[in-house]
Amino acid sequence: MPNIRTAAVVGSGTMGGGIAALLAGVGIPTLLLDIAPGELTAAESAQGLQLSAPAVRNRIVNNGLAAIKAARPAALFTPAAAALLTVGNLQDDFERLAQVDWVIEVIIENLAAKRSFYERLEQVRPAGQLVTSNTSGLPIQQLARGRSADFRRNFCGTHFFNPPRYLKLLEVIPTADTRPALVQFLQSFGAQRLGKGVVLCKDTPNFIGNRIGGAANGFRMSYALDNGYSVEEADAIGGPLMGYPRTAVFRLMDLVGIDVAVMVSSNIARALPGDAAGGRADGPAGSLLQALLERKWLGNKTRIGFYKEVAAPGGGKEFWALDPATMTHTAPAKVRFESIGVVRKIADLGERLRAWVKHTDRAAQYVWHTLAFACSYSAARIPEISDDIASIDAAMRWGYMQQAGPFEYWDMLGVAATVRRMERDGYAVAPWVKKMLAGGHKTFYRQGARGREQYHPAKRKYVPVAGEAAQINVATLRAAKRSLQANLEAGLFDMGDGVLLLEFHGKANTLGSGVLQLAQAALQRLEHGAQYTGLVIGNQGELFSAGANIDPQSLLSGSEPPAVVVERLTRAFQDLMQRLRYCAKPVVAAPFDRTLGGGTEVCLAATRMVAHMELYMGLVETGVGLVPAGGGCKEMLRRVLNPMMRLPNADALPALEQLLQIIGGARVSTSAREARELGFLQPADRIVMDRAALLAEAKREVLHLAQCGYSAPVPELIYAAGRDALAALQMGLYQMEQGGYISTHDALVGAQLARVLCGGDLAVPSWVPEQHILDLERAAFVELMQTAKTMERIIHTLGTGKPLRN
Repeated sequence: MPNIRTAAVVGSGTMGGGIAALLAGVGIPTLLLDIAPGELTAAESAQGLQLSAPAVRNRIVNNGLAAIKAARPAALFTPAAAALLTVGNLQDDFERLAQVDWVIEVIIENLAAKRSFYERLEQVRPAGQLVTSNTSGLPIQQLARGRSADFRRNFCGTHFFNPPRYLKLLEVIPTADTRPALVQFLQSFGAQRLGKGVVLCKDTPNFIGNRIGGAANGFRMSYALDNGYSVEEADAIGGPLMGYPRTAVFRLMDLVGIDVAVMVSSNIARALPGDAAGGRADGPAGSLLQALLERKWLGNKTRIGFYKEVAAPGGGKEFWALDPATMTHTAPAKVRFESIGVVRKIADLGERLRAWVKHTDRAAQYVWHTLAFACSYSAARIPEISDDIASIDAAMRWGYMQQAGPFEYWDMLGVAATVRRMERDGYAVAPWVKKMLAGGHKTFYRQGARGREQYHPAKRKYVPVAGEAAQINVATLRAAKRSLQANLEAGLFDMGDGVLLLEFHGKANTLGSGVLQLAQAALQRLEHGAQYTGLVIGNQGELFSAGANIDPQSLLSGSEPPAVVVERLTRAFQDLMQRLRYCAKPVVAAPFDRTLGGGTEVCLAATRMVAHMELYMGLVETGVGLVPAGGGCKEMLRRVLNPMMRLPNADALPALEQLLQIIGGARVSTSAREARELGFLQPADRIVMDRAALLAEAKREVLHLAQCGYSAPVPELIYAAGRDALAALQMGLYQMEQGGYISTHDALVGAQLARVLCGGDLAVPSWVPEQHILDLERAAFVELMQTAKTMERIIHTLGTGKPLRN
């Protein structure tokens, strides 16, 4: 098995830079190389530089490195990861490629250019070095032709999707000569170290993702243009309501780049004439794409394509859609279809689609025809591009951010129920699908005892979906009748081996009364049930938790004064968090994605965190005019300030200023690594790259802690810096207010937060019990909830999803 200690990426463009950033982000020192320029820029000439100057020779790769550092969303997990990137050029530094364990080629998508690079590489590479190509569709076998036996055994395709950090799909494409052990290694390494969903592909044009995705999106675009749908109409229909990302159809083309999309489809048109993935150059869609290319309207990269970025009259920007008939962009217009109004409130995707295709308006017709094509085309590609359906579905979910792949969509619509309609409308149904139905198999997937099973066309039976048996899936637990208790907001499950799972499933996974009730029930079982070892807190929604569910209407509707209600609820939440922290058995939180406000406080109260690398964690209460009051301030003081103040002659003020900036500025981490730098994660907390493995790894951590003889922590005293530090923080807030950096209400909220962080206005710094800080948190929260401007912020944020600065 290879041991990937170092790597090199050849090609520092958008894709190459993104791959290098990913490798550096997971701790792999990476060499980034690109060509040396052949001529000076005007600026270089003005400086009197020569082509031989190091700054000139590395200009292209240095620009690539600068783009990596400046990328938004961030390409690096933390800015510090850039230290693991070194740069050079292919003229002066080529021999350095011999010193790395893995060379990833990401140069121009040209067969001859890539083969020329490999010929040169073979002159310096050591035996056994792993070499892969990131081609999006060129034949892998042809790339390796003419190379030595050792080169071919250690060569394959590794097709990352852009941006590499955020898109989960990694296609691995071996040749007939690639060592099977190498393929197995890349599947394991890709999932565990890089966090990828690895799909094994056959060496066919455009592999799986771009073959199916190109054909499906090409048809979605062509059907719209052929049938008179506007650009905005197609995107309104073909986006999230259908289970596709917000980029939908034409926005996706702008995101990918018109030039890139044309190149990909042209490659397959040459390799497979007549295939739908290649499109029709002489059709309306092909002609329109060519017109865009001629105008250099390439999409987002040129700020004009199917959409044009326009300055809005009141500030900000608008996106005007292209009218293909006039080749002009027009102001945004509201898209209205009767069927959309009916189905948009149906939460379940399958139920929504089944209801939608029963309608007859143009929106429903678009849904039906585009899904029917995707199902028909995908089924016809088996076994050409894949032997199993799960690989195709996974490629579309992971590479194109769809909620489902074509066979999962077909199951939602009902396979038997749609076959006749598909054939009537001209969409061929693959013979193997008809045989599946004739054999009594009504769906492509079914729930097995250990997870999902897929129908295998060649074997004509159901087989486990590879890799899912080792995962813990909430749906599988529910199907196995492992649910112990549930309500509209949360569920409690038995994960096996004595481990409980508290799972959130309400709107935005907010922490309402239902979650708190189930949390109390979970702790009751855990503390009093000898059969239980520990608790995992996690879920498999789109986010871990958006925080506490603050409903101003409910506060005003009861007979009690609002302040009394807020005081009682806040105290109850604090008590629950303390109960989690001091539970006699281990509690492990498994946060991922957005973990905000009260969601962060739940994690801070846990014994350990097993976090997904893509973790956007923060105490964001100040954004709605409040302060964290579920122990968040107390925990951050314990984690950040306490260790420092145990050192001789330590000064509390720098740490307090840091905490005021993090909490007062509602700072949210851009990764789990940054969350650790901010103090949310501790050294013992684990970071997992593969989100699908998160619950299983959290359970494993519970069992590990239990087997090591876990006992509850001893309560700590918290360092309270007192009035002098408080005065210093208040002075800083005053200066920011006077300078116009924060509003008067921001300053008020900041002053309340500063008071909590300093432990009040104690005359002398002291070590105080945790309850002292909790009482200050709660008092500040209750007081701020009674201010008009905080209520305005809460109501505005609940209504718009955006913060209000008043």
